[in-house]
This record gives sequence, C-alpha cells and structure tokens, in this order.
Amino acid sequence: MTEVWGSPRPGAGEVRQAPGSPCWTSLLAHDLESIQDFYGGLFGWAFYSPGPRQLGPYVRATVDGRDVAGLGELAPGRRLPTAWTTYLASDDADEAAEWIRCSGGTVGVGPLSAGDAGRLVLASDPAGAPFGVWQGQKLTGAQLAGVPGTPAWHELVTRRASAVAGFYRALFGYDVKPADAARSAHPTADAPAHSTAEPDPGDYLTLQLDGRPVAAIRGVGAALPRERGPHWMTYFEVADTDAAALRTVELGGRVLRPPHEAPAGRVATVADPEGAVFTLLRTAR
Repeated sequence: MTEVWGSPRPGAGEVRQAPGSPCWTSLLAHDLESIQDFYGGLFGWAFYSPGPRQLGPYVRATVDGRDVAGLGELAPGRRLPTAWTTYLASDDADEAAEWIRCSGGTVGVGPLSAGDAGRLVLASDPAGAPFGVWQGQKLTGAQLAGVPGTPAWHELVTRRASAVAGFYRALFGYDVKPADAARSAHPTADAPAHSTAEPDPGDYLTLQLDGRPVAAIRGVGAALPRERGPHWMTYFEVADTDAAALRTVELGGRVLRPPHEAPAGRVATVADPEGAVFTLLRTAR
C-alpha cells in the first residue's frame, strides 16, 4: 500500500467524518527528529512510524494510543516555510479537487491514493490559504475532545471573511453564521500575532454542520501577518496555557502573543523552533 503525507492509517476509525469537519492536522518540518523532541516535550506526544514511505520520513503523533497529528520531513534542500495544515473531510476527494479548480482555488497535490485508508488533496482557497481535503475513515484522535495535546479548534485567518466564506460553503455545505451568532457558539476572535493593526472584531464567521460549529473564518484585514498570508490556524488543547507557553520557550520555540483571556478560554499564540505557528488553548470550563 502506498501512503501519503498526513493520511491516517487504515482502521483508524469506524465511521467517516462528516464532510467539512476538520479531521486531521499535519506538519512538514526540516528536521523531523528535533521537531518530535519539541512536540513530545510540549504535548507529551508519543510517535510511531507507519512504515516505509515513498515521500520521505513520516511519523504519527498519539495521545493515549490514538492518532492526533502527523509530522513529516521535507526533502533536503527544500527551504519551504513550515506550517500546520488543516484537513477537511470529504466524501469524494476527486470531485472536491475538480470543484476547487473551477471555483478559484488551486490544487497543489493530488488527488492521491492512500491505499485502503482513502484519498487526499492539498489545495489553497481563492485567497491563498493552504488546506487539505481528506476522504477516508474518521480518526480516533478527533474523538478526544478536551484532552490535552489534541487539536481543539481550527480557524481560517484571512483578510476578509466574506470573501472566502462562499467558497467553503459551496464546497462543504456549511451553514455560515455571522459574528453575533458565532460568538455564542465557539468564539476565539482575537488579534493575530505579528501585527500592530487591529482587526475588525465583527468580521468573524463560524462554519456549522448540523447546527454545530466545526471551524471559523476570521477576517483581520490589514492585521494579517504579511509573512504568513491567509492561513488555517490549529488550536491545541492544554491543561495550563501559561505553563505551556513557558515550556514552549524552554524547548526552543517562541511566544508570539502571550497568554491572555479570550471568549473561548485562555490562549497564547506560539511558534515551534522551525517557525510553525499554532495556538495553545485552555478551554473555559
């Protein structure tokens, strides 16, 4: 069986994820061994290799024996910036890829087969934000809600939320809720790191499936970090945001926005030693 970046192993779940649901997150790093040390020290992740791979070294991170994220290594000489990639579930990756191409997005990789596990696509939306599409079985890690070290929330940070909301709504069938309704559902709206400009606090939408928020789009206008551009942000659950931010620095990472209270809980924006940005979140209880 040929495996691909970011794909779950066969048998990782009993049912498919609802189309549009964030179902996986993965990172391609330049030094896989060092980045494992960082995330293992920060989140307590254990790692295993799914076996020989045609695309290079790759491991899966686990919490309580369940897959929660993927870490791969870029080919030597590829000096691409590292970033976490959010994958959205689909019933048909090939159809999704064709729709993306015809709707102003860009397909960079795929559709590719992951053998019995499914198929994937790596693409970017019309504003340039990279994301993945995954067709396959539901990951068990997605069921570990509230467990430290697991992805807790996914949010698209872009210039103007309404400019790309229609793209995602048509692709995945989301109900898109405006700011007032969104804030009572899963509010995380906050000023981005690396910026002195203030975003429009009202330019915030949640993407809902069956009445449940599964992700959000946050428009930040001129506050969008120039060096990153539009991007999907992964929020990782932690038991103590302040302690996790301190641990990030101890392990060689950086704190980009110090711990502070947000509507959804206490958050901090940080970067790993290679510069991949993510958010620490202790949810309000």
